[in-house]
Formats: sequence, structure tokens, C-alpha cells
Amino acid sequence: NSSVDPAEVTHFNALASSWWDPHGPSRLLHLMNPLRHTFINRCLASQPASPSDRLPQFRYLDIGCGGGIFAESAARLPTTRSVTAIDPSPEVLAVAQAHAKRDPLLMSPGRLTYLNQSVEQLPLPKIESEQFDIVSLFEVLEHVTHPAPFLTSIMPHVRPGGWLVLSTIARTWTSWAVTKVVAEDVMGIVPRGTHDWAKYVNEGELREWFGRQQGWDGMKTMGVIYIPGLGWKEVPGGEGWGNYFFAVRR
Repeated sequence: NSSVDPAEVTHFNALASSWWDPHGPSRLLHLMNPLRHTFINRCLASQPASPSDRLPQFRYLDIGCGGGIFAESAARLPTTRSVTAIDPSPEVLAVAQAHAKRDPLLMSPGRLTYLNQSVEQLPLPKIESEQFDIVSLFEVLEHVTHPAPFLTSIMPHVRPGGWLVLSTIARTWTSWAVTKVVAEDVMGIVPRGTHDWAKYVNEGELREWFGRQQGWDGMKTMGVIYIPGLGWKEVPGGEGWGNYFFAVRR
């Protein structure tokens, strides 16, 4: 009962050695990373402030972490207690582990932990302290064949009051033209075969699905678009164009 597609693992294993090349096949992920933090901060800012004067200490679970672009950046934040990052691709995860060794902070016990697992292999939390404040799923959902069971398996890992935050791609003709034709076939800024348009998930579908799940609310979205030479930019109301962020609070 795994959400992992062996063909997807094979594809990303082949890209492992270039994951941390800011001008390589993962360039768009490097450029998108600041917006990931912007969106998470926006979600956290919507919650009532803690009465404590101390900085909050968040526990992250980063699913489908790849080479660790987001996981590393989250682990360096002063408000982070720990980051657990999982990925089914052994070659990519080996790259993530090797890169983390360059930063002594990331090697602090419990600060950043990489696991070569799928989310279905993670032990289910027995108590709230084993759950996570922020569960991230960046550029993963569009590589999953059956998104509903996959999301269902993730939900128990979010603590009450915590956030499930993801980014993915809407299934529209615009996204097909941009991500498949332009990005992969014409410009070559994304390796050919990275995306399967049929696996894309529309924002409305996510909103409708989570609307049927008890105990989840506060849904937030942010549409983004990649502009060559300028990078990723937020587009208000652009969730239906292509790339977008989505978050829901437990």
C-alpha cells in the first residue's frame, strides 16, 4: 500500500548528482524555495500569537524531500526545533545527507534527520508530541498516481493546530503548454519526462476533498508563475493557471 511509483523513483535517481547545482535540472526548485517559506509564514501568521515571549519551536516533516533544498533551509531557521525529511529515492537521499554534512548546524543531534522511506512506512503517531507542526509536500503530489489515499496517509502526522502545506500544478491546458511543451520540450529547463499532465491536481479538487474531511479548515492558496529572468512570482488568483501553493490547518 505505497504511494511510490517506481518509474518516478528511477527518474529522480538519475537526477541525483545534479540536485544541488543551482543552474542544473533542479534550478526551478532552488528558485522556488523562498516562496515556500513566504507561504508557510503567511499560514502561521494567520494563527493567534503565542502568549509566551519565547520563539516558537516548530517540528517539520518534509515528505518527498529530494536533495534537501527545503529541508536544509527549514532546519536553519531559529524557530525550528527539528526537521524530519523523507524520500523513497535512495540516490537522491544520499546526496541530501552528504550535502547536509557541510553545515555543522545541520549535524546537531535531532536537527535534521533524513529517512529513506515513504510516508506509509512512517510509524503512526501515538501521542500529540510525535506529530508535526508543519508537514510539507512540495512538488510531490503531481508525481503520485492516487492522491486521495496518499493525503489520507499523511493527515495523522499533523498535530491539532498544525498545517499541511503543499505546492503542485493545476491540470489545465495552460499548465500543459507551460510545463510540458515549453519547460520540457522547447526550453529544456525541466528534464523531459519529469511531469505527467494527467497526474496534476486542480486547486478546486483539493479544496473540495479537504472540505469533506472532518477537523480540517483554514484553507489557503497562492498562485505562482515562473518568469524567465525574474524567477517565481506570486499571481493573485492564479491558482488555476498552473503552479500553486495550498495549505490546510488541522
